[in-house]
Amino acid sequence: MRLLFIGDIVGKPGRRIVQQAVRGLVEEEQLDVVIANAENSAGGSGLTPLHFKELIEAGVDGITLGDHVYRRREIYATLESETNIVRPANLPAEAVGPRWATITSRSGAKVALTCLLGQIFMKPIDSPWRVVDQVLSEIPDDVKIRLVDFHAEATSEMQLMGRHLDGRVSAVLGTHTHVATADESVLPGGTAFQCDVGMTGPHQSIIGRRIDRVLEATLTARPVPFDVATGDVRLNGAIVDIDEQTGRATAIKRLSIDQARADQLAKNSQPTK
Repeated sequence: MRLLFIGDIVGKPGRRIVQQAVRGLVEEEQLDVVIANAENSAGGSGLTPLHFKELIEAGVDGITLGDHVYRRREIYATLESETNIVRPANLPAEAVGPRWATITSRSGAKVALTCLLGQIFMKPIDSPWRVVDQVLSEIPDDVKIRLVDFHAEATSEMQLMGRHLDGRVSAVLGTHTHVATADESVLPGGTAFQCDVGMTGPHQSIIGRRIDRVLEATLTARPVPFDVATGDVRLNGAIVDIDEQTGRATAIKRLSIDQARADQLAKNSQPTK
């Protein structure tokens, strides 16, 4: 089976390119399941029920979140009612939302997804190492395909998580830095890995925010709103090929779709009259 994981969707530009490109990518790449990190979808920080619905209608099958999971309080009800969205598993036990979920792919195979927050350069949080072991023990043994979104800052910590889970999950794919890394590989145990799959949103920016606003705040120390940028919008992610019988990855490739390509995908996916 083929799995597409889409990196941090940022604001309206990120949502729009997902809406344009995903259905065409499903057809062109013969994708069986599409997962996306959507924690920055609402104005660059958080997720709302409306934007959740938009992404699902665009062809996204499952959604992971990150450190901005609760930035929009209205998402609480979605986290409590929907079965294809997960909050970071190493938040406190009392946190709203499931730690892991299973979805059924287009091929009929079940896919488990979970996400974790890193500890280095992040707010204090429970150990992702111990929590992910707990989560894996809760997932039914017959669900062989397992995706871990590691939402972390330090590449060393990301690499360590890949090695910690090698052979136990299908993929460990990173988010949070918004910068795609060129280290995609299949580890010796059969786990696809990439430190960060990159950002889906405006790349003429500072990780999705207007350059002038970030620069002004940096040079003057004055509080400045970090508005979402608009230029050079791209969809970034990774496509992973997985053996359904074993859950082991056989290949991984980086994906970067610019606006012109997204426009073409949208055109190609339109039903013919």
